[in-house]
Parts: sequence; C-alpha cells; structure tokens
Amino acid sequence: MAGKKVLIIYAHQEPKSFNGSLKKVAMEELSKQGCTVTVSDLYAMKFEPRATRKDITGALSNPELFIYGAEAYEAFKKNSLTSDISEEQKKVQEADLVIFQFPLYWFSVPAILKGWMDRVLCQGFAFDIPGFYDSGFLKDKLALLSFTTGSTAEMCTKAGVHGDFRHFLWPLQHGILHFCGFKVLAPQISFAPEFSSQEERKSMVESWAQRLKGIWKEEPINCTPPWYFGD
Repeated sequence: MAGKKVLIIYAHQEPKSFNGSLKKVAMEELSKQGCTVTVSDLYAMKFEPRATRKDITGALSNPELFIYGAEAYEAFKKNSLTSDISEEQKKVQEADLVIFQFPLYWFSVPAILKGWMDRVLCQGFAFDIPGFYDSGFLKDKLALLSFTTGSTAEMCTKAGVHGDFRHFLWPLQHGILHFCGFKVLAPQISFAPEFSSQEERKSMVESWAQRLKGIWKEEPINCTPPWYFGD
C-alpha cells in the first residue's frame, strides 16, 4: 500500500539462501505496492548481539552493580545508547510493519536476531512498566515472523514429534512482540525447504509473494493463550 513503511529484519549469513529469496521477493512485492522498504541485514551489518555495558555511552546510573535492563532504560531516556541501537530504534519507530526473516534455530531465532531484540526493544522505547502487551509502545505497528524450518510440516503438528508449532511461537510472538505492543500477524512458515523439490520451493516463494499482495487487509491474530494452546 502506497505510503506504508516496512522494515525487514533479516538474519541469514548467505544472500543466496532460501531465506534470502524470501527477503528479496518481499522487498520486490512491497516496493511494487508503493511501500518504502528498509532492510536491516544483521550479518552483513555485523550487528553486535551481546548486551553489555558498552551499549551505554554516558555514565552508569549504578557503577557499583551493572544491571543491563535498568541501565539501558536510563540510557534511552538520556539518549545515551550506542548509535547502532538508536539507529535500529529509529527504523522501528518509522515502520508500519516489521517483518522478521530468519531460519528457525532450536525452536527460536538465531543468536544475532535475539541480540537485536535484547538490545533494540529496551524499556522506555518498546515498553514500560506499566505499558506492555496491549499498552506496549509499539501498539500502532504490525509484526510478522517469516521463517524456515529444518523439519517438515507433519513433524510440527499436535501429533508430530515436535508438537504443535504454535507452542514454540508463544515466547517469540507473545512474550516479545505482543509484550511490546505489536499487533501480530499470522506467521509465514516455510517448512523444510532444504528437503523440498525445486518446484516445492518455488511454490513457497510464490505463496509468500501472493500473501504480501493482501497483507494490509489482514487482521492480527488473537495473541492470547488459546491461539497457542487451545481452549
């Protein structure tokens, strides 16, 4: 949709990967719609995933006992977070939709993406206490997880060896995104592209492109326990 701004947080080492193809088609389709698309390519940026006292450029509020969350909160209020954090926060602030594109690692995100979440979505910027979940500071924005798996769809069902995939989305979608106020769209899951035929991989990419054509008309999921665990 013309005028909309999209931020893609991309976490894969290889530009020619299947994740790279999904990122590319998202950029192309959304740009065609007149959206402004920005990509944070975390590996290419050599984004620092570790949350340390180096993230605070000014004096610590308690130099005797370093507590990262408290210090990041104070630093945000004083505009004394490092530039790599503040630049990412600016991108998030400007976006209408944030897409996270990544391969699933151990039922979670790659470490570099988890580090982005730890450092960028700090208290004061993304939430406060009170000021979380439906009152989170990013409540006017949409978020979507688009990821690949090494497992087949059948393995990620209630009867499958891994159990229902919605269970491992609880900490990511609810505990991080919804906590910060994001309205969460249904995930885009590309199951086992490594073990799929060329035709199947092509179909996955086309399915993602087709979905993006109507992305602005989608309703967010009801990001509460029943969506993940049933009634």
